[in-house]
Amino acid sequence: MSDTRSVMVPATELEPGERFVESFHPDRPAYWRDHAWMAAGAMALGMGALSAIGNPHVWTGAVGGLAAIAVRAGYLASDEMKARWDLTDRSVLSPLGKQAWLRDIARVRVLGSAVQLDTTRGDKHLMKYRADRDAVRVRIERAMAGTQ
Repeated sequence: MSDTRSVMVPATELEPGERFVESFHPDRPAYWRDHAWMAAGAMALGMGALSAIGNPHVWTGAVGGLAAIAVRAGYLASDEMKARWDLTDRSVLSPLGKQAWLRDIARVRVLGSAVQLDTTRGDKHLMKYRADRDAVRVRIERAMAGTQ
């Protein structure tokens, strides 16, 4: 049996009467833009740490930070670009088999290019690398209100 998580699409079966509404796919430019920001932060932190300990080669912190994020970005890109989220008339389905029922979503907020769903039970679901995070947020909020 194959591992359904390797395909990065929702595998949760819909309940009887539940209706598929739309899918949300990641955006490649948003992925690379987010990683550029992470690299800038990692470079600044690396340089700051080396400066704080008195290292005369502060510039190597920038090289290390950039290299770390570049390796991460290259390694994860193929999987992250396959991650699809599905919206139904009752829930949001994640690519890793998790489900956020619309009735249980307490808050929908944006973080960078991501949309975070916070449930009343304390679960957090992060839909990363959205081209238009605000449109995704509004779409989910409309579904929560029942105004499809």
